[in-house]
Amino acid sequence: MANKYINIYAGNPTSGGTDGTQVSTDGANTSPITATLDASKSESATVKCAIRCETGYNVVGGVSIAPTGTNAAKWSVAYDSTATADTAPDDSKFGASATIPSVAAANVIFWVKATSSADEDPSNDTTVKIQATGKIGKA
Repeated sequence: MANKYINIYAGNPTSGGTDGTQVSTDGANTSPITATLDASKSESATVKCAIRCETGYNVVGGVSIAPTGTNAAKWSVAYDSTATADTAPDDSKFGASATIPSVAAANVIFWVKATSSADEDPSNDTTVKIQATGKIGKA
């Protein structure tokens, strides 16, 4: 199920475009953001995402994106307006949240990173959600 005002997209979206695979918002994980990691190697993986409003709407005053849920500490978010859209920002840009100052009807690229640690068992963790918080207005 889609949000009628703003949505997150994965699947290698294009900066400034309207492509990408819409990430599920209904909690059913029908189209989640995914990262496959080998915990024994304490790996991390970055996933390119985009956020955009539906036509006729925009974000007023910026939108904050942050992982929430039981294992949210294993996820981080980065937005870097100076980075190229196809290359993840360096590790120093990732944090517990990121603020994107302007979102309208075209993709704005951001990145999420999942991290594993050797002390965890293999699992399909569905406890973490990527939450976008902001005020939506008419464009």
